[in-house]
Amino acid sequence: MARYFDVHPVNPQPRSIEQVAQLVREDDLVVYPTDSCYAFGCRLGSRTGPDRIRRLRHLDARHDFTLVCADFAQLGQFVIVDNAAFRSIRAATPGPYTFILKATGEVPRRLAHPKKRTVGVRIPDNPVALAIVRALGEPIVSSTLLLPGQDEPPTDGWTIKDELDHEVDAVVDGGDCGTEPTTVVDLSTGVPEVVRVGAGDPSPFEM
Repeated sequence: MARYFDVHPVNPQPRSIEQVAQLVREDDLVVYPTDSCYAFGCRLGSRTGPDRIRRLRHLDARHDFTLVCADFAQLGQFVIVDNAAFRSIRAATPGPYTFILKATGEVPRRLAHPKKRTVGVRIPDNPVALAIVRALGEPIVSSTLLLPGQDEPPTDGWTIKDELDHEVDAVVDGGDCGTEPTTVVDLSTGVPEVVRVGAGDPSPFEM
């Protein structure tokens, strides 16, 4: 059975957050809230987590995962950010955006695009997600909690726990965080390209 953590959406309890971070360190798969719906999360070096997410979501090996970071300093360790990208990301974060950039050597090869060597990164505007990543000390490998046959991600933590009780190791209930995914912007070529319109305003990145 999955462990269930009912945390305050604005001031999450430090003890609960540290327990969740420890589960991630131990290679467990968790569900946690972000500023654009609930998401699956596992540790950066996990050998099993990405495959478990692919199996649950019926995704193929080409699925792109996102590295959820605590701040810009952490994000900069895992992707190559030029001056233009720096300004764009600074202006939009924290917020419901995912940015695709060239990965650094800190990103495991299995998580980067096999040909482009790109990876998605984001800094969410959600106190619970940020607290978990800060406690963990490294980004969380993340994917939207959208299961096969569903039109929208679930928004109720207890319902998620009931549905995935034997599929994940923990569910962090941080209240309703919406159903709209992030806006995805590809900055890897030097020219911004809006790949998906979601919760974030795409207009600053449209040429």
